[in-house]
Amino acid sequence: MASTDTTGSTGTSGAKSGAKSGEDSAARLAGLEAGLDALDTRTASRTPLRQVLLQKVLPPIIAVALVVAVWQLLYVLEVKPDYQLPGPGQVWDALADQWYEGTLFDVIWTSLSRGVLGFLIAIAIGTPLGLIVAKVPFVRAAIGPVLTGLQSLPSVAWVPAAIIWFGLTPSMIYAVVLLGAVPSIANGLVAGIGQIPPLYLRAGQVIGAAGLHGVRHVLLPAALPGYLAGLKQGWAFSWRSLMAAEIIATSPDLGVGLGQLLETGRGYQDMAIVLNAILLILIVGVAIELLVFGPLERRVLRNRGLLVAR
Repeated sequence: MASTDTTGSTGTSGAKSGAKSGEDSAARLAGLEAGLDALDTRTASRTPLRQVLLQKVLPPIIAVALVVAVWQLLYVLEVKPDYQLPGPGQVWDALADQWYEGTLFDVIWTSLSRGVLGFLIAIAIGTPLGLIVAKVPFVRAAIGPVLTGLQSLPSVAWVPAAIIWFGLTPSMIYAVVLLGAVPSIANGLVAGIGQIPPLYLRAGQVIGAAGLHGVRHVLLPAALPGYLAGLKQGWAFSWRSLMAAEIIATSPDLGVGLGQLLETGRGYQDMAIVLNAILLILIVGVAIELLVFGPLERRVLRNRGLLVAR
């Protein structure tokens, strides 16, 4: 009888121990799931305006103010004659003269429209080219090194050849822009596709995403970070190529863009116009980054959980 009682108490104790162990495992699992849910949850709070102004707006304003102050100091100290280093006020006066003459926006729009149109054409050419190079081993072995070499070639080297091929026409300018931008866009897409985890590609094959359907729904979305980096670099190359073409190739038939304005200032030995053109070229480049590529990059990172939503 005692043996029976001992056996019963032992079984009861084991059952209680097993139940407790099961409860502990369930609790640990629940805690793990809660932690994973917390990692996946994006904060919905917005950054206060004051913090945005202090962290994002104030630093570049301070940097610009320091540059202008140093510039004005060098002008006051007469480090260079004023016809070689005009002060900020003289450059501002040159900008105001263009504003009053109504030519400022025409000059900016001429270059900006050329740059945007050439960049869009470069995307239309560079994207399928990058896909072919990335997915066809023979093509990659044949022209992959050529694309890399073209990307490192200075854009200004294409200007004399483009003038001989097309003359002083808009086609010459677009040819230089394309030769500068297409290799960067194609190489960016090739790099992005090369960084796709093989699991994504196998998952696409399992769900039947093949051909153009797979390119649209699997390949391009997975390669988007590298592709976007290639697009940013492609725009930088296209903008620099455009400026090189406009500086070297001047003709009444081509109109007056920022590059022609820069060359005009050099021809007249007017440093105020030269610095004015340089500042406008810089402002357009910064504006494209802040208004186009910056928001696109933040959106891609946010959608992939790499950036907290704000």
